[in-house]
Amino acid sequence: MEEIRPEDIGAIVKPEPLKEFCQKVLLKLGVPEEDAYITADVLVTADLRGIFSHGVARLRRYINGLKVGMMKARPEVKVVRETLVTATIDAGAGLGQPVSYRAMKLAIQKALDHGVGFVAVRNSNHYGIAGYYAMMALEHDLIGISSTNADVLVVPTFGRKAMLGTNPISIAVPAGKERPFVLDMATSAVPRGKLEVYQRLEKKMPLGWATDEKGLPTDDPSLVLKNLTERRGGGLLPLGGAGEEMGGHKGYGLALAVDIFCGVLSGAAYADLVYPKDEQGKPLPSNIGHFFGAIRIDAFRPIEEFKAAMDDLIRRLKESPKAEGQTRIYIHGEKEFEAAERFAREGIPLDKKVVADLKAIAQELGVEFPA
Repeated sequence: MEEIRPEDIGAIVKPEPLKEFCQKVLLKLGVPEEDAYITADVLVTADLRGIFSHGVARLRRYINGLKVGMMKARPEVKVVRETLVTATIDAGAGLGQPVSYRAMKLAIQKALDHGVGFVAVRNSNHYGIAGYYAMMALEHDLIGISSTNADVLVVPTFGRKAMLGTNPISIAVPAGKERPFVLDMATSAVPRGKLEVYQRLEKKMPLGWATDEKGLPTDDPSLVLKNLTERRGGGLLPLGGAGEEMGGHKGYGLALAVDIFCGVLSGAAYADLVYPKDEQGKPLPSNIGHFFGAIRIDAFRPIEEFKAAMDDLIRRLKESPKAEGQTRIYIHGEKEFEAAERFAREGIPLDKKVVADLKAIAQELGVEFPA
């Protein structure tokens, strides 16, 4: 979960009006009503869960993509391969959220019918938070899996050029009386947004987050962000940091595994082939890939037995001895569920810069901003 300092809050907006605003903006750009609703729902869900870097702050990115033709408002989406338990979908260079929602629905239906379902997507775009799709499986008492490759920001272990995305992985598992387990993590040490926060605060960042153009650790976020923008080398480090001493090669391996499932297996782009440009430097369709899975628990053991065991596992962890000075052990997804409940009651806090951009979008497209 990400934090917004009180002094950085520009507005507090209720979820439904914010969702309606995003939907109206996308409708103005020719996106079909259902697709616009799905996309808006994914964005606002990210903000509700405190993952502000992937919430409505991303709306401008989709507007620009639709305007330049990098993203298609009304893509031709088609299933190109299918078996009883698998499918591959070509997203037609459309928005990532609608095709991902439908791909996960297909994976869920296959799991309900046959025990497991796996769906790969190619020729897509940024799909928002990975956890949104994994959590779709929970209402069916299934285990959900979601991952995507992304724009290159991460250097491989011992490398000095960004070659992989932050390539997130999400796994959602139902429990009984306890909250579900929801892992939703990037495979990089930190997301790009973390560097942007440190740059804005003019603070040095911890060594182990990123490298300079020589592949050496640096504490200068401005340098790293400039190098990434200008493709001068360097970038974010994999989960675990530089080298192998703290397990950086393991984060690198996870990021690479995501690229294999999402890029190579689906037929999408991978590594530094994503987000291509033409000879004049104009952005082409990004050809991002996603991978979704659903697993029927009762194909392995009775669901109530499983949920009882999950409750026991969660309680054993939460009730285990705390480190000195600590009062609570969290389960993955717990902080986000609590944030969602609070923000649903009180409204979603939005950063001043995000509010300014949303108001500019409102004026450009003739849509009223709810704040």
